[in-house]
Order: sequence, then structure tokens, then C-alpha cells
Amino acid sequence: MTKTTIGDFAITTKWPAQHPERLQLYSLPTPNGVKVSILLEEIGLPYEAHRISFDNRDQLSAEFLSLNPNNKIPAILDPDGPGGRPLALFESGAILLYLAEKSGRFLPRDPAAKWQAVQWLMFQMGGVGPMFGQLGFFHKFAGKDWEDKRPRDRYADESRRLLAVLDGHLAAREWMMGDEFTIADIAIFPWVNNLVGFYGAGDLVGFTGFANVQRVLEAFMNRPGVARGMKVPATR
Repeated sequence: MTKTTIGDFAITTKWPAQHPERLQLYSLPTPNGVKVSILLEEIGLPYEAHRISFDNRDQLSAEFLSLNPNNKIPAILDPDGPGGRPLALFESGAILLYLAEKSGRFLPRDPAAKWQAVQWLMFQMGGVGPMFGQLGFFHKFAGKDWEDKRPRDRYADESRRLLAVLDGHLAAREWMMGDEFTIADIAIFPWVNNLVGFYGAGDLVGFTGFANVQRVLEAFMNRPGVARGMKVPATR
């Protein structure tokens, strides 16, 4: 059946839209989740945020799985998608690309620069996110109690290598794409912040040795849109 309004989507029975004319965001303030809320805040596009509680196993509910069968946050439901029809979308990288194209912002217009920004987005999705996340597991969560530290050290070494790649790239640049703030920065720096903040792995990876990454992280965190987006969805 063709869905013509967001009310036709099962997820809205569990998380009713108070503002059905707005983009609906289903998320948590994790590194992947805040990518989307930061971009929405930077764009200024009206949206309504719904908290997907892992404590309540919301991500495994039939309603959430109807939108994202991969049971991960974030996901969106845009009532004004392509052709004026509602669009359901999951995977943070895909959502960033969609919103950047929809708004015409934070993705370079020059074709070559656009694809260079996309390559750094993929660098985050394929490297920074998985490696930093595994290091977090072995350094902060259940994996920290394992006597064998080789898994932790493996991910610490790879995280350090990725930071070195970023640091070298940023040596003569204000942002990942030079003077232009893009979705590449929005994808990467919530993970860097999480690595040294929530995961507490700064000393383990020698973060003080990456001066350029530190500089750009500080500039990133000082953006008002970033500060707002980092808190979405708020704790109820």
C-alpha cells in the first residue's frame, strides 16, 4: 500500500507525531544519533525528536523495526520527501547525505569537492565509528574486565592510526574540506568527542599528540548548532 502521510507508518502508533508536518527523528544522543540532530540544528529544518530507549528495548519493538529492520538509531520519517511523498530512511550516513541534498547545505556544490567530502564521510562510517566504538567496549564497558588486553590494544592502535590520518589531513585546513564546514565534520567529530570524553580513552590513544584534531574538535564543539544537537533527544 502506498503511504501518503506519516500517519500511514506503523512507527507513529508508538511515537505519535505532535507535529506531523515536521520531519520526525527517532534517535538517542549517541555519536551516530547526534550526527543527524546536529545537521538538523545547523540547517534549521523544523523537526520532532522521539527518544528510542535502549533500556526499554524500543529498538526491538515491532513499530521501530517497521521503519528500520536493522534495529539501530538514528532513523527519520520525512513527510515531505522526494515528489512530496513521505520518506522513511535509516543509516546515519545516508540520512546526512539526504538532508544535505534536501537543504542544499553542508555538501560542496563542486562535483569533485562533493565526492571528496563523501569519501571522508565513508572514512568515518567504515573506520572511525567501528574502531572507536570497539575501543570503547574494551576500555569502558564489559570488555574492560577481560584479562587479555590484546583486543583492547588492537583497537587502540587502529584508533591512534586513524587519529594520525585526521591530524595530518587537518594540518593546513580549518575543517575536513578546508574552509567549508560539511557533513564530513558532522560525521567525524562526535566520534572524536566520544572517544576522549565518554569513553575516557584520550590517554590510551595519546590524544594530546594530535594537536590539529584537538583544535578542530574544540571549534566543532563551540558551534551553537552542535551544542544544541548534542542534547537531542533530551532525557524525559
